[in-house]
Amino acid sequence: MSTLFERFLDPTNRADPYSLFAELRRQPVCPQADGTYVVGTHAEIDRLMHDPRISSDDLPDPQHFRWTGRPITDLIIRPVRAEIRKRHRPFIFRDPPDHDALRSRVMRALSVERVRGMRATTERLTGELIDKLSGQTRIDLVAAVSYPLPVTVICHLLGVPPEDEARFHGWATQLATALEPNQRGDEETQAKNEETFGEIADYIQDLVKAKRREPQDDILSDLAAGDESQRMNDYDLIATAVLLLVAGHETTVNLITNGVLTLLRFPEQLERLRREPEIAPRLIEELLRYEPPVQYRTRLALADIPIAGTTIPEGAPVVLLIASGNRDPARFTDPDRFDPDRRDNRHLGFGGGLHYCVGAPLARIEAEIALVALSRRLREPRLLADPPPYRQGASLRGPSALPLAIGGVEQS
Repeated sequence: MSTLFERFLDPTNRADPYSLFAELRRQPVCPQADGTYVVGTHAEIDRLMHDPRISSDDLPDPQHFRWTGRPITDLIIRPVRAEIRKRHRPFIFRDPPDHDALRSRVMRALSVERVRGMRATTERLTGELIDKLSGQTRIDLVAAVSYPLPVTVICHLLGVPPEDEARFHGWATQLATALEPNQRGDEETQAKNEETFGEIADYIQDLVKAKRREPQDDILSDLAAGDESQRMNDYDLIATAVLLLVAGHETTVNLITNGVLTLLRFPEQLERLRREPEIAPRLIEELLRYEPPVQYRTRLALADIPIAGTTIPEGAPVVLLIASGNRDPARFTDPDRFDPDRRDNRHLGFGGGLHYCVGAPLARIEAEIALVALSRRLREPRLLADPPPYRQGASLRGPSALPLAIGGVEQS
C-alpha cells in the first residue's frame, strides 16, 4: 500500500496534491517505510531550515564505475569526473563553509543593482512576447510567455547566447530529476544525468573561456574574472553557472504559469489586478504561498534530531514539504483560500535559512511584470483545460502547457 508521500509523488496527483496535505500534517514529522522523514507543518519546516544539524549535501554519490565497453572512459575518465562532481556540487547541495563562500560570490555578481537594472529589459521582453499573440484566439501560455521570458532574462544576466536555448532546454529538464527522491537513486537516471551534466559543463566551460578573453557586463564574466587566487576554481564556477542557468528559469516558469492559472480560477482577482496593478507585489507573495513553484526540498540529518514528538535519526533522509507548510492552518487563517490581502504572510515559497533562494528578487520582478501585463492586455482569457496537463516532476510543480482562449490582445 502506498504511503501518503508516495501518493504525493504519483503524477496522477500532480494537479491537486493539496488534498493529501491535511492528512500528512496530522503527524508533523512523519516516518516513511523507506526511512525518510516527511515534515509537513510550517513551524517544524521553518525550524529545520535553520537547524545546523540538517545538511543540504544529500545527493547520492555519482557512479564512479559503469562498464560501457570503452576501457579508457570507463576505467579512467569516468571515475575522475565522478570524483570532481562529488567534490564540486552546486552550492545548494553543499554546507558551510563551502556553501557560504560560493553563495557570497554569487550574491556579489547577482547584485541588487544588477537585478533592478533588468526591470526595463523584462518589461520590453514581456511586451514583445504578448505582441506576438495578436491575431490569435488560442494560445499556450507556457510556450508563448511563461517559458521564453525567464529564459531570455537569465541568458541576458549570465551572458549566455539566447539562441542556444534549444540546447539547454533538454538539459534543464533532465537535471531537474536530481531533485526527485524517487528518481535520483535510479542507475539509469544517474547515467543520463551524468551524461547531461557533462554536455552542459562542456558548453559552460567554452563560455567561461570566451568571457575571460573578452569580459562583458554579465554575471559569468564577473564570476570568471580575477586571478586564480581570488576567483572560484573552474569546477565550482561551472557547477555554479549550471545551477544559475537551470534554476534561474525553471522555477519562474512555474511561478508565472501557476499565477495565471490561479487568476483565471479567481476571475475577481484577475479583474482587480487589471484595475489595481499596485496590488501585484502582495499578490505574488500570496501565489508563492498558495501555489509555490518549489513544493519540497530534501535534506539529510547529521545527528539525532528530536522534534514534535519524533526523533529523526542521524543519517535519515528528510523531506521538507514546503507546499504543505504553506497551507498549515496552525500558521495561516483559512489557508486554502487565495487571498492577496492576507496579512503576516510569512510563507516558505523561497525556502529559508542559509539556503533562501538567491534568485528571489529577480523572480518577483519577472512574475510581477508578466502578470500585470497579461492581466491588462489579454482580452477575455479563459482556460481551455482545467486542470491543465502537468510536468512529471513533483518538486518543481507546474503545468507543462496552459491552453487559453483569448478574445484578442490590447495594444501596449
